[in-house]
Amino acid sequence: MEDGRFVTSGSGGSRRPFVADAAFERLKELIIGRTGHFYYQDKDELLWERLGRRLHATGLRDTAAYLERLSDPVEGEAEWIALEAEITIGETFFFRYAEQFAALRDTVLPAIIEAKRESRRIRIWSAGCATGAEPYSVAILLRQVLGEETDHWRITILATDLNQTFLAAARRGQFGDWALRTIPVAERERDFTPVEGGRSWILKSQHRAMVRFERHNLRSLLDGTSPLEMSDFDLILCRNVLIYFHPDTATRIVRALSERLSEGGWLLVGHAEPSPAFRQFLTAVDLPGTVAFRQPPPPEPDDPPRAPAADARQTPPPPVPPGKDGLPQSGPRPAPAPLPPRPSTVPEAAPREDVPAGSDDVLAEVRSLANLGDLQRAQRACSLGLRADPTNAALHYYDGLVARALGDAAGAERAFRRVIYLQGNFIMGHYQLGLLLIEAGRGAAGRRAVANALRIALSLPDHAVLEEGDGLTAATFRAIARLHLTPPAGSR
Repeated sequence: MEDGRFVTSGSGGSRRPFVADAAFERLKELIIGRTGHFYYQDKDELLWERLGRRLHATGLRDTAAYLERLSDPVEGEAEWIALEAEITIGETFFFRYAEQFAALRDTVLPAIIEAKRESRRIRIWSAGCATGAEPYSVAILLRQVLGEETDHWRITILATDLNQTFLAAARRGQFGDWALRTIPVAERERDFTPVEGGRSWILKSQHRAMVRFERHNLRSLLDGTSPLEMSDFDLILCRNVLIYFHPDTATRIVRALSERLSEGGWLLVGHAEPSPAFRQFLTAVDLPGTVAFRQPPPPEPDDPPRAPAADARQTPPPPVPPGKDGLPQSGPRPAPAPLPPRPSTVPEAAPREDVPAGSDDVLAEVRSLANLGDLQRAQRACSLGLRADPTNAALHYYDGLVARALGDAAGAERAFRRVIYLQGNFIMGHYQLGLLLIEAGRGAAGRRAVANALRIALSLPDHAVLEEGDGLTAATFRAIARLHLTPPAGSR
């Protein structure tokens, strides 16, 4: 390595090959030790690429000089915060993982409301909240479930993240089309206010007021420095955070989170994150399309003496009865509309054998850039990826999503049609093309595209997970697609 400098293609410099040296290995060790991001243990080139942006920003030539900057008593802490912001992946959008939000709507939140009806107090923690889409989605959903009763409840939604840049963006509550990319127009207009000529949207104040943002490192749960008031939560969401930690550390963190739950409280982790080890101290609850965890209740006072608490916790409580609502019985409550699909990768999906090595990294970079609002760089990353792999349907799909977010409807349509040409059974490609055409006033063509997506979905088992559907199952998608194909009331 000549001088250790690495400048990413998006920073205006040139790309040099990465070669690990002693200073880099020391820096990686410090990063993992401070953040717990074991994710980077075997991803030297990805870490080096993100570090390269800080080297370019600071004008430093190599990792040895950068290590000195991090240890500087004046500038070090500020640089650590900037580095943490760079290495944190901010993949986030509203109602990510539709199946989990359906479980929240239909089972988890009603159960919490029933349990807390006397105190009318609910505490929720979104750990690793990124730019705020997750806690704000929960706020919107909770207001929908409670309806007119919302103002009579004391609701606290605490949202935390290590990344100060993400937190600052979250507090603003302003999002581009990318973060709202599949929310129907009517719901978008109901919950958001357009700004900047409709290029971005601000979440309405009644939802923003329900969420408080704070900086927090999950590792502090393990060393005793986490604030004691962060406890007694009825629901904790820690999704797509545990993947960055060593498996043993992730289990210790989940155990610590379980101790911060209220009696009978709920925990949701990412689709790819559940571990059998969690069942040692939490009860797993199988819900449609996902698994949730609960804090087991203490034994009844008249129960016979039991073995130590750790053993007692291995006995699961009775499962929540199917269909239990727990909402006010003052009148019929209309069923909430099915949640729209949220396009993203599905961690547990089988890898595609036709994608050359590196394509997954390109897709991850596109998502990361788009979620940070850097749509131009996301589009350039798509273009570069497609030059190397022009038949990659997933890259064309994201090229279409980014083009649509940039307001390039014609470019988006071309990209989605390329997806369908390359992979005729790509359900989300047909579906996104349909949404685009319907929005453009080409209703008949749009409904045909949605009908094509529905036809393919009908051939799949109910629990089949759709490619780039963010955990969306074929059964849920079929219900969503039919909404677009049902004629409005009074039409012929």
